[in-house]
Amino acid sequence: MNETPEVVVLRLGHRPGRDERMTTHVGLTARALGADRVLLPENAGQSLETVEDITDRFGGPFEVELTDSPRAVVRGWAGRVVHLTMYGERVQDVEGEIRAAHRDDDEPLLVVVGAEKVPFDVYEEADWNVGVTNQPHSEVAGLAVFLDRLFEGRELEREWEGGDRRVVPQETGKRVVPTDEE
Repeated sequence: MNETPEVVVLRLGHRPGRDERMTTHVGLTARALGADRVLLPENAGQSLETVEDITDRFGGPFEVELTDSPRAVVRGWAGRVVHLTMYGERVQDVEGEIRAAHRDDDEPLLVVVGAEKVPFDVYEEADWNVGVTNQPHSEVAGLAVFLDRLFEGRELEREWEGGDRRVVPQETGKRVVPTDEE
């Protein structure tokens, strides 16, 4: 996937007990749809373990890290910042501009996905506040649509390295085979 500079997803906030599954799915979606790395809040260790386990089993490369200060990551980011929010500009209106800037800047792109109420300084720090619809929905859905738009579908053809198994696409049923059977 890495024809362009790094794409990093930052999960901003994590409420233990309430956000475990959602934070894990942010990480899995980032991995599956083309991001290079996900940064999770330090209290999301279980989500980190799950995403690392999936990467080990189904391949990578993909990195998962914990950060003790997600907002400091946003403030100190060396590249452009996209904040996904239903209050932002429509993704279809800014996706070309974001894609071109990411390709031309040769700097990493940070995609911020909130959990609880996002502090206003994140809106101010972001280069783009982007809405994938301006209706309430899952942040995982917003991330998936945004990454697909960013990569123009190329992430769907990705070849995975390593891992000990892979899913075999088929019309019906489930088929997972060890990679040594390919």
